[in-house]
Amino acid sequence: MRDFFQPGRSVTYGLNGAAAASSVHASQVALGILKSGGNAMDAAIAACAVQCVVDPMQTGIGGDCFALVAMGGGSQVEGLNGSGKAPGALTADYLLSKGVNKMDATSAHSITIPGAIDAWVRLHEKYGSMDFADILKPAIDCAENGYVVTDRTSVDWQMGVAKLQKNEAASEIFLKNGKPPAAGTTWRMPKLAATLKVIAKNGRAAFYEGDIAEQMTETLKAAGGLHEASDFAETGADFVAPIHSEYHGHTVHQIPPNGQGITALIMLNILKRLDMNGLDPLGAKRLHLEAEAARLAYLARNKYVADPMKADVPVDMLLSNEFAEHLCGFIEVGKAGDPTGANALERHRDTVYLTVVDKDRNAVSFINSLFQGFGSGIACAKTGVLFQNRGFGFVVDPDHPNCIAPGKRPMHTIIPGMVTKDGKATMSYGVMGGGYQPVGHAHVLMNVWDYGMDVQEALDCPRAFYDAGVLDVEKSIPASVRQELADMGYQLRDPDVPLGGGQIIAIDPETGVLSAGSEPRKDGCALAY
Repeated sequence: MRDFFQPGRSVTYGLNGAAAASSVHASQVALGILKSGGNAMDAAIAACAVQCVVDPMQTGIGGDCFALVAMGGGSQVEGLNGSGKAPGALTADYLLSKGVNKMDATSAHSITIPGAIDAWVRLHEKYGSMDFADILKPAIDCAENGYVVTDRTSVDWQMGVAKLQKNEAASEIFLKNGKPPAAGTTWRMPKLAATLKVIAKNGRAAFYEGDIAEQMTETLKAAGGLHEASDFAETGADFVAPIHSEYHGHTVHQIPPNGQGITALIMLNILKRLDMNGLDPLGAKRLHLEAEAARLAYLARNKYVADPMKADVPVDMLLSNEFAEHLCGFIEVGKAGDPTGANALERHRDTVYLTVVDKDRNAVSFINSLFQGFGSGIACAKTGVLFQNRGFGFVVDPDHPNCIAPGKRPMHTIIPGMVTKDGKATMSYGVMGGGYQPVGHAHVLMNVWDYGMDVQEALDCPRAFYDAGVLDVEKSIPASVRQELADMGYQLRDPDVPLGGGQIIAIDPETGVLSAGSEPRKDGCALAY
């Protein structure tokens, strides 16, 4: 339980439903959907659509989506991979012939076909209960009639100005006289509202076929892309069987590759062998062992994780006890290990994660992203759609399993999480933040299971992030701990913004009480009733 003499948040409790999002606007919409009779999936899609408007640097309909779903509070977890694919004409040989041997985050070649809308429609068809048009109404209202920009959103908006100024359409949509909106400003996006209205009326086909798809294709071609209308028409999310691992009697579920959820499971497989229980949760040894587990897990991710439809990804080997034992042999307690190759891909703070649980204990773990802040920075002037840059996750090396190829999905960073135990869903959670996410997943789960924190304390707890020998350390980590880590051989760095952002809803299997927590590093909140 929190120390009430200290600033902080209390856990949000409820019996009938709960929602937690990194935007107050989104959390309010989700709870309103639940109270009006909608289920958890209706509420999750509605909340995400709102965030695609109110947090445009974090997410959008030009991005991707993943979800984990546990219906009726049971332990049967289903997954959806809504990540987009590279254009059918784009090959590594083409890029190499143009002198490109590394993906450029602001190039049209880093724009994969947006998968979010297709994912929402498929999730709604399988799990939703409300009319899809009604689910999108709150987002349309925000875009058309305006919303108030919040504090953290204004900070992230400001950080994206230089990227936006490079694209005329993006500047027109997201800047006013070349400047971003300050906190407290009312902002409208009428072109996006018009696009959402067409999608609400005509569904998936409105986005992937016809005028909107043609306008997006024209924009991408003008930016140098090889995208065709057929690439949009052929886009389809896939329902997938989650992968999982055990930690202290809990089963942790993740979306399989091409996502990096397997990285979090590898970390937990290492950490459960290192006797983390009883360590100071803010102590140097805990953060050191977490950093070493991250170093080794990211090495494995960078070597193996790719689109399993286009490459051989040895999932069973990566999750095996033998592999975890092998990796533990590379940890020397009290000393930073060799950082070579252990790059987390990108230290950024973008993506939105939200979770909803309803009265029937349907639990939805939902994540939607443009990847980097404002994605590629390339927008479609006629539709208001800003394009992601997920293709930046590819490599341009024909011998690597994650090499770019036609119709291939890149290694993907966004990862929703779900926990089950004894035949029931017990926690729907996620921690956003690009490459940080696997570390965030391991960190908050350990906070609950190893250190006895409640869900809000687990999110409040200070964080560190290992990336290729550099350890980002939040300001709230004590100076004495920083010195111990430096003495172990880590290069310490103060991150420019706090690390990641998460949401958790825990379900008590005995009482049915919902306990919800929300990230203090973001603008959102947890609500329940």
